[in-house]
Amino acid sequence: IRNTPPYLWPARSAKPFDQKKKPAPRHQRENQLKEKTSPALWPARSAKPFDRKRKPAPRYQRAIPLKENSNPRTRPPKSKDPVINRCPIEERIPIIMEKNIAVIWGDCSSPEIVKQTLRVLDKVAEKYGHTFHYTDAAMGGEAIDKYGDPLPRHELDKCLAADSVLLGAVGGPKWEGLPGEQRPEKGLLRLRAGMGLYSNNRPAKIWPQLAPASPLKPEIVAKGIDFIIVRELIGGVYFGKHETYTLENGEKQAVDSMPYSEHEIERIGRIGFETAMKRRRKLCCVDKANVLDTSRLWRAVMHRLQAEYPEVEYSEMFVDNCAMQVVKDPSQFDVIVTENMFGDIISDEASMITGSIGMIPSSSLGDGTRGLYEPIHGSAPDIAGKDIVNPTACILSAAMMLRYSFGMAEEADAIENAVNKVLDKGLRTADNMSEGCTCLGCTAMGDAILAEI
Repeated sequence: IRNTPPYLWPARSAKPFDQKKKPAPRHQRENQLKEKTSPALWPARSAKPFDRKRKPAPRYQRAIPLKENSNPRTRPPKSKDPVINRCPIEERIPIIMEKNIAVIWGDCSSPEIVKQTLRVLDKVAEKYGHTFHYTDAAMGGEAIDKYGDPLPRHELDKCLAADSVLLGAVGGPKWEGLPGEQRPEKGLLRLRAGMGLYSNNRPAKIWPQLAPASPLKPEIVAKGIDFIIVRELIGGVYFGKHETYTLENGEKQAVDSMPYSEHEIERIGRIGFETAMKRRRKLCCVDKANVLDTSRLWRAVMHRLQAEYPEVEYSEMFVDNCAMQVVKDPSQFDVIVTENMFGDIISDEASMITGSIGMIPSSSLGDGTRGLYEPIHGSAPDIAGKDIVNPTACILSAAMMLRYSFGMAEEADAIENAVNKVLDKGLRTADNMSEGCTCLGCTAMGDAILAEI
C-alpha cells in the first residue's frame, strides 16, 4: 500500500495505512478534543466535560423521530388475559399421539360391543391423526378355556405394558360351577389389584332423550339426575379372607373378612373430595357405621380429610338409607364415596334409574394415567350372538379413556356428541326402546355413531 498512489489508499484513512497504529478509544479522543477546544465546542450531548460513567440510553429508550404529518406509533392496549391475542399452540400444531391399548374382549356378548368400540376408536384416530395399537389380552372365561386360569401372569403383563386397558364384561353360566379361585370374576379382581387401580368412578347421569325410559316418576326425573359414585376398588370384603369350614356338629360355616387400613381409606377419600371440588362441592360418605368397625374407621379418616376441604359440604349416610334415597330423590347427590361392596351395589342401582344400564361407562384409576375402562353392565349371556346388545356404554368408556388417560378432550367430546346426536334422531337399542323411536342392533348402532363423528 505504501508504494501506491494516494488515490488508491483506503478511504477510511487520509494517510498511508499503518497496521500497527490503532485509533485511540473514543473517550480518549473526546477528552483530547475538549482539551484543545472551548466548552462551546464540546460534544452536544454534554454540557460539561465527558463523564466516563455515563452511557448512552439503550436504543429502545431513545426517542423515535416522527415524519411530518405522521401519527406516533402506539402499542395495542394490553390484554387482561395474557393469551387472548395469541393463538394457542394446540391450534397451531396438532398433537399427534401413538398409544398402546390392551383389549380384553370378554365373554358371551361382550366381544360384540368391543368390536364396535374399536371401530369408533379407529375413526377417531383417522380423523385426528393418532395411532392406536391394540394388544389382545385374555381374561375371565376366555382365559380359563385357554389356560385354565382366569388371569395368567403373561396376560396381566400385557395390560401392565399398555397405556390403558379396554375391557368387555366377563363371566357366564358356562363357568359358574368352578371353584372360587378359578371363576372369571376372580380374574377381574386380580387385574384391578395387579394394575393398582383403587378408584372406580361411575357416573349416574340421565340423557334427556332417555328420560321417559327411567323407572322413576317424571317429577323426580325432572329434578335432575347427575351424580358420580367414587368406589374403593381393591380393598374390603372382596379382597379379604374367604373361608368355609365344618363345625364340630358337622354343620358348614363360611366367613368373609372386610379389612381396611387408614391409608386405603385416605387415598379414596381424598379422590372423593377432589372430585367434589370439580363439581358442585357436595360429598356424601356412605357406610354402615352403626354396625361395622370398618365403617367407623372410615368416618374417622374422612373427618380428618374434611378439615382440608372446608369448601365441600360433607355428609354421611347409612348404606340402606342411601339405597332408598337414590330412588326417592337422586337430585340431592353430587359425589358419593364408599367402600367396595357398598359401591358395587349402589352404582348398579344408580345406573338403572338413568333409563338403561347399557348407557353407563366406568373408569378405574390408580396413581398414574393408566386405567381400566369398561361398561358397568354384565356379559349378557342370554342375548349373546344375536346382535342386539347395546354397545353405547362400552363406546362411552372409550371416550373416558381418551379424556382421562390420554388427555384427548376434543376426541372424547366428539364421541359423546355423536352419541347425543344419535339419541336426538330417535335411534335406540332394545334395552332403551320407547314409542316413536327406531330400534337398532349392535352393529347398526355402531354404524350410526360412526356416521356422526
